[in-house]
Amino acid sequence: MMLKEKQKTAFITGATSGIGEATAYLLAEQGYGLVLCGRRQDALERMESVLSSKTNITTLCFDVADQKAVNTAIFSLPEKFQAIDVLINNAGNAHGLDPIQNGNVTDWEMMLDINVKGLLYVSQPIIQGMLARKNGGHIINIGSTAGKEVYPNGNVYCASKHAVDALNQGMRMDLFQHGIKVGAIHPGLVATNFSAVRFKGDETKAAKVYQGYQPLQAKDIAEIIAFVISRPYHVNIADLVVMPTDQASSTLVNKK
Repeated sequence: MMLKEKQKTAFITGATSGIGEATAYLLAEQGYGLVLCGRRQDALERMESVLSSKTNITTLCFDVADQKAVNTAIFSLPEKFQAIDVLINNAGNAHGLDPIQNGNVTDWEMMLDINVKGLLYVSQPIIQGMLARKNGGHIINIGSTAGKEVYPNGNVYCASKHAVDALNQGMRMDLFQHGIKVGAIHPGLVATNFSAVRFKGDETKAAKVYQGYQPLQAKDIAEIIAFVISRPYHVNIADLVVMPTDQASSTLVNKK
């Protein structure tokens, strides 16, 4: 008799919108158990009500920038969700688009706290669990093309995503000998609420970012994540940059 393969569990931060939400829906269809994390309890409850008919799911409501809240949430997971096979560090944000001399310190702190420190706060306890189980694991860090180049007025956001790029490389060096795969996906322009957050709710300004060309969609990145984590054990896609066909760099976009 063939034994049924154990369901793998994926832990997704920033799961209530954009790339995180699209990834949750796709992985649910593919049979992954899900731990969905976000700051909006109502959105988490909505997703759980929809996806619970497809897979095992639990939700955690916390801010990745709050280390105490992160640890409390992760260590409170029900037993069947504690063995995390895949960590998708998707939570991130951009606040403001100002030259360095006019930058808002609160904006700087939010980007560094969420994009860099938040990634570390979530990753460490989950990595420690992977190491204790001695059964490998897979970490996907969602970076940005802003982690590969710098553009005018992007200063601190670009710095935070360069840090993600460096942490991805460092994690891989620290963990490869333990059989834990680490890789990053660096999207270019994706039509999500990213720009609305960056422009602090100015929907008109945010919409212009995605006009005149075909940007990536959240589902495009979700499908890439699903592909990456479905590779055989001996294959690790370590670093992947993906842009719309109409984008050549952060400042070169073929708008009609």
